Amino acid sequence: MKIDKGNRYSGIGGQAVLEGVMMKNKDKYAVAVRKPNGEIDVEVDAYPGIMHDSVWKKAPFVRGVFNFLDSMILGMKTLNHSVSFYEDEEAKETAADKVMGKLFKDKAESVMLGMVTAFSIVLAVAVFMALPYFIASLFEDYIRNASVMAILEGVVRILIFIGYIVAIARMKDIRRLYQYHGAEHKCINCIEKGRPLTVHNVMRSSRLHKRCGTSFLFFVVFVSIFVFFFIRVEHPALRILLRVALVPVIAGISYEIIRLAGRSDNIFIALLSAPGMGLQRLTTKEPDEEMVQVAMASVEAVFDWKAYLKETFGYEVDDSWLT
Repeated sequence: MKIDKGNRYSGIGGQAVLEGVMMKNKDKYAVAVRKPNGEIDVEVDAYPGIMHDSVWKKAPFVRGVFNFLDSMILGMKTLNHSVSFYEDEEAKETAADKVMGKLFKDKAESVMLGMVTAFSIVLAVAVFMALPYFIASLFEDYIRNASVMAILEGVVRILIFIGYIVAIARMKDIRRLYQYHGAEHKCINCIEKGRPLTVHNVMRSSRLHKRCGTSFLFFVVFVSIFVFFFIRVEHPALRILLRVALVPVIAGISYEIIRLAGRSDNIFIALLSAPGMGLQRLTTKEPDEEMVQVAMASVEAVFDWKAYLKETFGYEVDDSWLT
């Protein structure tokens, strides 16, 4: 696909963690964390993802499901890594820790990570897919039109999603995480706009990005409204089953939309991305320079941005510019 001049896709992405930023480039990822003593710790590793050798991993509308699961797993893993720098050293091992250790030995942490990820997915499906149906069904005695009921369920789903975003954004403890989220976006925007990766350039870049997970989740909610509007069953139990069964389909479609959004700046894509970009004003905050330095360290550990600027924008970066 031809990339618009205003949007040069770099291929890197990431997420905020506790006092840090994770950046991923292909199979390689780095987690940079500002430790309690002020130093920046950078850990680099590889995560090829589940079924990384499968042809399905590259198949349109299917790859989105695997990418979503991979982002959940890697996100949990890197978040736990960042938390480890701030854990109480005197914290005692819990009974659950001992049981997991005995059952799974050296794989206990991986098993626990998988369980937490699975629980998070189940909870998200219950809250954002099943709950709106149950709330909307309370009005079935008053609304006989199936199309109106489908629209009502969609409205309820959007309200729950926005309410969740607003509630989380109001938590004081989450503000620094959102600042690091903003630092992550600013670094990617800086590079993709063809600017050298310096604190000054990053600070003046936008904290909003079309490939953000917030935008992806909005597309999931938005696409689900259309899918459930046109695909219907009569029995209530089958309706719930349908909403659960179609989650992979919805995630696959949403991934293709956000993938297209990250590679194009045409007016249609801009309009489609606008609601998700608006929600990012809640899930990102302006970072300070120290946060930006952490995000930059994560980028530089996995991405040769100088080579990218030369190849994509046609100029070499003079190291004197970076001082």
